Amino acid sequence: MEEKSTATLEKIQRAAMEEFLEKGFLGASLRQIVKNAGVTTGAFYGYFSSKEALFASIVEPHAAALMGPFMESQAAFAQLPEAEQPTHMGEASNEYLNWMVEYICTHRSPVKLLICRAEGTSYEHFVHNMVEVEVDATLAYIEVLRRLGRQAPQLDRQLCHIVASGMFNGIFEVVIHNISLEMARRYVEQLRDFYTAGWLKWMGD
Repeated sequence: MEEKSTATLEKIQRAAMEEFLEKGFLGASLRQIVKNAGVTTGAFYGYFSSKEALFASIVEPHAAALMGPFMESQAAFAQLPEAEQPTHMGEASNEYLNWMVEYICTHRSPVKLLICRAEGTSYEHFVHNMVEVEVDATLAYIEVLRRLGRQAPQLDRQLCHIVASGMFNGIFEVVIHNISLEMARRYVEQLRDFYTAGWLKWMGD
């Protein structure tokens, strides 16, 4: 019975993945998902309470996998003594970006759902939320530089958001355009070099 239940769950999620990828959450038809999965509507509601609950069952593990390490890397850097932060700047974020590229290329379909097909769900602002975390960390680091008497750019929150948004959306383009892992690694490395050069210019280096 347990194997049968697991198989049914997987059939529903596979059918949902195809429907959500094609039409997005808002355009997806629950009736079509049930039909393509080969189950009854009653059987569907034995697994999920709603279309959004089904969508969440697919994307939530990946949202948590992406956001968790990102938050941890930001927290680890912020907890360093302020005098040590300039020396270690970029280490944690570079390590995370390398891992992130591997992850999103390995889990392309659910990540694409998360970042491109989530309008109408609680996940539709996922990238925006990541950007806001990055903005908070950037502004906090700028204040650290000032307290240390170091050169620090005069940036407001809106400009920080624009810059961080460009970086994150650029990274997720590798999923949107189905870029190979090898090319994705190269593109993200070049993208990181591009933004690093801009930050160094702002820092006066």
